[in-house]
Amino acid sequence: MSGRKIPFAEGEYYHIYNRGNSRQAIFLTSDDYARFSALLYISNGTTSFEFRDIDKDKVFDFNRGQQQVAIGAYCLMPNHFHILLTPLVDGGVTAFLKKLSTGYSMYFNKKNFRTGSLFEGRYKSEHVDDDGYLKYLFSYIHLNPVKLIQSDWREKGIKDKAEVLEYLRNYSHSSYLDHSIVRPESKILNTENFPEYFLDKKDYDDEMEEWLSYTEVED
Repeated sequence: MSGRKIPFAEGEYYHIYNRGNSRQAIFLTSDDYARFSALLYISNGTTSFEFRDIDKDKVFDFNRGQQQVAIGAYCLMPNHFHILLTPLVDGGVTAFLKKLSTGYSMYFNKKNFRTGSLFEGRYKSEHVDDDGYLKYLFSYIHLNPVKLIQSDWREKGIKDKAEVLEYLRNYSHSSYLDHSIVRPESKILNTENFPEYFLDKKDYDDEMEEWLSYTEVED
């Protein structure tokens, strides 16, 4: 939590992020991404669980009990993750993130015959107290995968916007897809707890394209 001086407050918004120890990858296979996504859902509740006892085809139907946080957006990258959330109960953020990080670390270490800390210290948190910045974070978080096909896009601009948009539409390890389709992972989100910035899919796509156009390289 990196030196927080005030507790998480209900009704406020927070950008949570963390990366692998020494920038190492924390997702090596599609199964790793799937496990973390499942834990994003299952860990957000008061019900205790053993993952091995949950039907893998019914993960997102698991009775998790009272939700601790509402998640508005997330993105999983090879060596880090981002989550935009708001607490629903006192102590909810801490309880949720402890379950999430502990559960995933135990899974990853056992699978890969490793020991020690998987993440680079405790998760980092940023209090989002500006409406404009909160809206921006929906785009910032979902645009993270662009770095996987053009690492310098923020500095040098987008070279091929059509290619980038197609890549984002096929990147399944974030909540970007959930603005256009309904899938089991869509249950991770609780967007009703966030301002309604985007009225429909086109509205959101236009916002994303605007950010990409702003950094697009001119011929």
